[in-house]
Amino acid sequence: MSSLAWQKSSFSEPGSDNCVELAADPAGAPHLRESADPATVITTTRPALRALLSSVKVGRLDGV
Repeated sequence: MSSLAWQKSSFSEPGSDNCVELAADPAGAPHLRESADPATVITTTRPALRALLSSVKVGRLDGV
């Protein structure tokens, strides 16, 4: 997984180690990790990632 090109969330504070990062492998599968624990990587599917992002955007996960 170290060869993936990780991108920080645009909502992350500059220079902060407290952010979510996203990368896609050559097959297009999305991978997520917390920058504070880069060895732990979640691999998911595009539809599942879309559902997660939609839920976050509308606040369904607030207070969880």
